[in-house]
Amino acid sequence: MAQRVGGSCGAVIISKAMSNLPPSPVTEAFPGIQWDPMQKLRLTNSEKLMLRSAETNPVDYTLNNPKESVAYVKVVLKVLAESSGASGPSSKVSHLKALLPEDAALQMLYTDPMGVVTHYAITKLYDIVTCLKEKKRGSRVSMGSTFFNPVDGNLIDEWRPLLRVLHLGGSGDAFAQRGAAYCLAFILMAGCPSQRFGTHKSYKINHSSVEEPLQALISWITSQMQSSGSSSLSLVTPTLTALMSCPEARIKFANSGGIGYLSRHLRNGTKGMKNSATVQQLYELCFCVWALTYECNSSATIRAAFARDNAVHSLVDLVSSAPREKVVRVALSALRSLAQCSADAAPMPAAKKEVTGSTFLSEMIGCGLIKYVDQMKERQWTDPDIVDDLDVLYKLLHDNFKEMSRWDVYLAEVQSGSLEWGFLHTEKFFKENAKKFEGPDGDFFLVKLLVALTTSNDEEVQSIACYDIGEFVRHYPNGRAIARSLGAKDIVMRLVDHSNKELQRHALTAVSKMMVQNWAAVH
Repeated sequence: MAQRVGGSCGAVIISKAMSNLPPSPVTEAFPGIQWDPMQKLRLTNSEKLMLRSAETNPVDYTLNNPKESVAYVKVVLKVLAESSGASGPSSKVSHLKALLPEDAALQMLYTDPMGVVTHYAITKLYDIVTCLKEKKRGSRVSMGSTFFNPVDGNLIDEWRPLLRVLHLGGSGDAFAQRGAAYCLAFILMAGCPSQRFGTHKSYKINHSSVEEPLQALISWITSQMQSSGSSSLSLVTPTLTALMSCPEARIKFANSGGIGYLSRHLRNGTKGMKNSATVQQLYELCFCVWALTYECNSSATIRAAFARDNAVHSLVDLVSSAPREKVVRVALSALRSLAQCSADAAPMPAAKKEVTGSTFLSEMIGCGLIKYVDQMKERQWTDPDIVDDLDVLYKLLHDNFKEMSRWDVYLAEVQSGSLEWGFLHTEKFFKENAKKFEGPDGDFFLVKLLVALTTSNDEEVQSIACYDIGEFVRHYPNGRAIARSLGAKDIVMRLVDHSNKELQRHALTAVSKMMVQNWAAVH
């Protein structure tokens, strides 16, 4: 992790590895583009001259003058608007994945010229954005001076083709969509109050002009994240990690259900599901979760989203599976941030249950994080951040555990869905706590959760859920009737013929307990 960017989240880290746009498959064709024959682009002679001039000079030289910078950007965006059109992705270039050799790329320029020009425009815009966001604060040329009107401070109208590229029909155009999203993110963030990217203080920006475009970009990102495949993630993770440096974008993303999408992809990745996130994508997704935790102290809604969407469970799974040290590092940092969050500045409405760091600590204990932290503290870590996070989590978890009763720990474990054999799953525990299964509202919600866990993807969790249901039936008065009314018998019966012999045994025992009046006499 290399670059630290200031913001309300303290030091948000953006890795350079997250921000590189891979080259277009037709990069080798770019020098062969001839502007004069391309009547469809409707370029004036002065615009063609500007494009040719930019090819012979470094991008920083082209962007050295404010007026010329604006003119060049508008020409590049015009090229994108005319080449991408409204008819969907290009016929050939949009389907390419690998970098073509020069001969093949030039042939593509002949057969699909507008596809090549679209990629050219995206590449040039990416170079422009990269150059502008790295300029020193106070520079005469900046993101603000280039993409916002000097008179009213509004975002220039020419930005719109970028959004159209995102919504290309058919199979889309992965390179163009990834590049357009990334460039649009930095353009829009330049208009947010917290992010001025070197714009001079005297330059006024109308922040409201980026509100709708930013929401549109985030809506596109969340729509891509509805797919479980890593290919969809590859379109959005560079943009999403960039947006996490902006508090306004973080809040919009969280309010659009983003925490739930991140949690689901992290869970799928740790379970090794087909086409799930790669290790690098897990790292970037986890980074986004960590960045979002910095909004917990100032937003009750975001704290509630973290609790509702099982983010802790996903993070603990990452720590336990340890796909790479860098993933573990960010996951631990996110867990620490959640464990230490407070409701002092933004409490929940009076009618709703408060969510604080102690809420998340209980969930972490239920997921078995204590065991993993204890084991990890025995290892020799070279990264001081990991050592520090482990020390803090160790103290917080053990202090919280001391204050929890055995029933509290059991409750947290079942709610987390991470059941493990131990003292909580014994005859003695159920004898002592059977009445508590009624729940505060008398709806036996914990039994309902156990029934749901019999359909878990983890066969050990299924086995323990079967055992617990059977013990509830044994020790709670009229437990048999309650379990049946909640559908436990029919669901558990389906597991009696399961291929896993251990699960089969626990399912058969649980069903027997639900059917026999006096289990103790039979047993």
